[in-house]
Order: sequence, then structure tokens, then C-alpha cells
Amino acid sequence: MPDNGAQKRSHSYLLAIEDQEFLLRDEMRPFRFGMEYAKAEYALRDWGVRSTVVVFGSARIPSPEQAAALAAAAKTPVEKRAAKRAAGQSRMYEDARAFARIVSLRGGALAVTGAPRDNVIATGGGPGIMEAANRGAAEAGAPSIGFNITLPAEQYPNAWSTPALTFRFHYFAMRKMHLAMRANALAVFPGGFGTFDELFELLTLVQTGKATPRPIVLFDRSFWEQVVNLKLLVDRGMIDQKDLSLFEIVDTPEEAWASLVRRGLEAHALPAVPAEPLTPPTRRRKPDAERMKPPIR
Repeated sequence: MPDNGAQKRSHSYLLAIEDQEFLLRDEMRPFRFGMEYAKAEYALRDWGVRSTVVVFGSARIPSPEQAAALAAAAKTPVEKRAAKRAAGQSRMYEDARAFARIVSLRGGALAVTGAPRDNVIATGGGPGIMEAANRGAAEAGAPSIGFNITLPAEQYPNAWSTPALTFRFHYFAMRKMHLAMRANALAVFPGGFGTFDELFELLTLVQTGKATPRPIVLFDRSFWEQVVNLKLLVDRGMIDQKDLSLFEIVDTPEEAWASLVRRGLEAHALPAVPAEPLTPPTRRRKPDAERMKPPIR
């Protein structure tokens, strides 16, 4: 009887989902794109996440603990200046943390068992402002989402997003789609190129009618009024005066919450009997022998 070992060892004999070489072909990009959509979509449905409040901001904003550690270790004048700046920036971390806690308690993320969860905090999943927002939600006992992205300098998820709702994307476009598609509101803290990219993409979608209007708040008036001369855009005819009404600039978490509600965010009262928000939905799992190997990312 001829040996069939060569046939069984061949890549062609692998199940399609087991064949990484096949899955990573250029021609398979549409399917990989679709799987990135489906994986996050189904997990969010399983958790009953109907809507989100998205928080953007710099990954470089330190927590008070990090700022204190820098101050304690500072020896040189340069290090002391950096520590002083970090101490000032950490105020933004605390504002994002408090804002996310307010939204989680008042917005509907703490839904009763079986009810849809609304206004669940969603971030890019990384450090800085993202960590602060996920942390504030966790401290309120609410789930929160981390939409991470694979980068050349690897971004790792922060420790505060709900593990079962911590995703990792290869495609920026799909990550942005998930950030935008359920967003009831957007809160934007000071940040760099990534923050500006995310903010102006959402503003463009709303301005052009590709997305429904939703309340948007920008934190820290002194930052935004110095960094972006929005009035000049109006004066030069680049945008209309009415486009400035797409957002409001605020300075405190409570001011931000009041702005979101005044501008149409539908808030839900805290339920009398909250669900177990950090317990993943129960799924019937097949015995190990019946399950195939997990597909590649």
C-alpha cells in the first residue's frame, strides 16, 4: 500500500481556516476584512452592546501614579521639567476617568440582565486617555470596549477594558468603522495626529450627512482654541458658521455630560438590580474533540 504521508503534510490538505499561507494571500484580503468586522460585531451583540460613547485622546497622557513616579525619579533639570509637565497633564487623565465613570453610571451601560446596554464607553484600547476612560468605566462596574490596532511599534491593550470586549484590528478602516457605527456621542481630549484624524473624520461624516448627527464634546478649551483656529476656517470660507455647532468645547466631566444630554444623548437611569456586567455571556461550547483549531488572526 503506497504511503500517503506527503499528501497529508501538504498545505493543500489543510482546512482553509488552518492554512495561514492561504489566508494571508492578497486575494484573501476581502475575507480577512470581513472577518475583522464579524468578530467584533458578534461579540458586541453577545454582550448586548447597542450603543457607545467613544473617548479619544492622547496615548501619552500619564496617570497620576505615573506622574508621581516621574517626579520621584527626576534628578536633572530636564527630568524635573518633564515631571512637572506630566503632573499637569495627569489632570486630563483624571478628567477622562471621571467622565467615563459618569457616562457608565448614568448612560445605560449597567443594564439589567437581558436588556440592551447603551452608551458603553469605547476607546482605542491603549494607554493614556484611552486607559483612563476604560478605567473609569471599570470602576463604575460597567463593561467597556477597547478597539486596539496592530502597529509597527506594538500597541498593547490597557488593563482596564473588559477582556471579552478587547479587540485587535489589522485594518485601520475597519477599526474606525466599529468606533463610529454605534457611537451615540464622542468625547475628544487633547491629543496628536491620531486624535485629530479620528475627530475630523467623524466631523466630516456628520457634516456630509454620511453619519447621523450626534453630540460631540472637546475637552480643554485652552488646548483646542490654541491648536486649531476654527474661526479662521469660517472666515476663509472653508467651512460654514453652522459647522461650528457640530461640537461644544468643555472643561469638566460634569460640563461634558450636561452638553451631551442637552444635545440629544438619551440617558438611561441606573437600574435597581444591575446585571453582572463583567461576566461574559454563557455560550454552549462543543466538546474539544468536535471543535476545530482556532483560525488565525
